[in-house]
Amino acid sequence: MPAPRRDMAMHNDWWATGWEHVLPRQGFPLTMLISTASQPGFTGSLDDVLQEVLDGHWDMIGGDLDGALTFSWPDTEWDYEEAPEGREAFEANHWKNFGAMLRSAGFPVPTTVRDLSELYLTWGIASREETPDGLRWSMPAVLPLPGDLLPLDAELTARLDRMRWSTRTGPLVDQLISHLADDLGEPEEILTSLDRLAAATGKDADDVRLALTELVESGDARVRRGEEPADTERLEAHRRFRLLMDWDHLYETRMKLSIDET
Repeated sequence: MPAPRRDMAMHNDWWATGWEHVLPRQGFPLTMLISTASQPGFTGSLDDVLQEVLDGHWDMIGGDLDGALTFSWPDTEWDYEEAPEGREAFEANHWKNFGAMLRSAGFPVPTTVRDLSELYLTWGIASREETPDGLRWSMPAVLPLPGDLLPLDAELTARLDRMRWSTRTGPLVDQLISHLADDLGEPEEILTSLDRLAAATGKDADDVRLALTELVESGDARVRRGEEPADTERLEAHRRFRLLMDWDHLYETRMKLSIDET
């Protein structure tokens, strides 16, 4: 009886790092391949993983590891509203910027998925080691950030910082909103403290502070001590403050209405 196919795996930290906004589109499936190769009990090359799991061919990487890297999906209809310059100009512009960024940091510009896998090793995204049992792959628990290795431009740096902040604070904000809306009935204003909100949401005071900071920065809430604005990052856990919610703004920007199909 043939051995069961290995399930594909994905590193938990991939989405939070922002690499998908920096690398060619094959960065995501390549990370899946290496994550799969890093599972306990596997030895072999990435070609071996591809053969075992997908019979040696995967459209997402362009066929095999020698497939050409691209920033767009070649087999999909081009969206001229999203990128009116067209596919060829889109690719050329991305390669110009990507190549300049890598060369300025002293790295070679990859052209194939295999080339990119070698950069993963250089950057510490992945490691491989020859052992008595064969070639073993591994990945660190926390992946390096693009900005720690590459000279990202200011716009991309700000976008990735915002994305990581949202990833960190999103679940905390959801829990705080749930408490304010479901338990307290969407009050326009309450007198509370970090300790009280922490006890009500089952989080610690620092997590509540992060959630409040996100609500304030997004314009969904204001925090005041007396009549003066309060700095959420400097609030003492036991000190009471006034939390003023702008529910209209919050629902406009955060809540997505789901429409049942009939």
